[in-house]
This record gives sequence, C-alpha cells and structure tokens, in this order.
Amino acid sequence: MSIRTPAQLKSLGDDLWKNRPEKLNAELFILTYGALVVQLYKDFEDYGEVNKKLDKMGYNIGTRLIEDFLACTPSVARCADFRETGEVIAKVGFKSFLNIAPSVTHVSPTEFVLTLDENPLAEFAELPEDAVQGGLWFSNVLVGVLRGALEMIQIAATAEFISDTLRGDEATEIRVKLVRYLEEEAPEADE
Repeated sequence: MSIRTPAQLKSLGDDLWKNRPEKLNAELFILTYGALVVQLYKDFEDYGEVNKKLDKMGYNIGTRLIEDFLACTPSVARCADFRETGEVIAKVGFKSFLNIAPSVTHVSPTEFVLTLDENPLAEFAELPEDAVQGGLWFSNVLVGVLRGALEMIQIAATAEFISDTLRGDEATEIRVKLVRYLEEEAPEADE
C-alpha cells in the first residue's frame, strides 16, 4: 500500500517519531548545536563563512539521513512530483527527525516554502545584532540537510532561509527550488 494523502503522511510522521527508539535529549542537542555555531564563528570570524560551513555540515548529514528515512518509510512510494516531495519532507521527514511539522506553501510546481512554527535548533538562542547584520542564518544546517537528502534521491535543488524569527522576522521560512532531476549513474568500471 502506498501512502499519498496529507493525513496519511502526517500520521506516518507522528508514528515514526513516537516509535523512534534512539531519540536524543533535545536540550543537549540544542545546546551542543549552539556551541558549534559559536565555535565556528570563533574559528572563522566571518558569518558568511559560518553559513557555508553549516550548509556543508548539513549537506553531509542529509546524505546519510535519507538512508535512515527510506529504511523507516517503506510504505511511502517514490514521489510523483516536486509538490509531493515537499509534503513528504514537511509531514514525515521533519516530524520523524525533529518532531515538528512545517507548513508547506507551493509557490510553483518547482518551488515550495516550508514555514516552521517552531525551530528546535533556535529554542535557546538569541542572535547578537552583529550576527544579524553580518548575515548569519543560525539554523543553516537545515538547508544543507535538505539539499543533501534530495540529491541522494536524484533531485538537485537549492534551499535557503528567507526569514527567521531569530533575526526579527515574523516567521522562519525555508525556500526549496527544484534545479533538475538527476540521472542515475552507474559506477565507473574498474580496469
């Protein structure tokens, strides 16, 4: 049986979170992430560079998380289009790993925006004004996770924060745009 309706996807995400045996202590994870962001700034003293490092870390995490996600969700068939991909990411992916379910706004057939009502990574964080002015996106690891996971299922996409409550915005939003579908490549033969 293939799961397709938004209600079925939401139910699957809830079940995956409830039955996940290896939950981290959320506060420990959040505080550790905050310390990581601070250390990156101390190392590079450039918020743009910190954003790049967080994105790269997230990308590497995403390329591995997708394997766990696919193993835990055999009832979710391959998505028919990018719109459905957005629904699965919001209702199952975010829910199963972070216990949040962002709302999805479909801007076009190749673009959607995820609106996070809550952001567990930013729960205990406050950005100093110089970080806001310097362009820091505190939770930039999430856009990297999205890009990495999507690439592993043959979807090249861009992901970027367009607003963040930590920066004084009314909402935390991530824009995800389809670049292209990738062709599966066979590994090169050894000689």
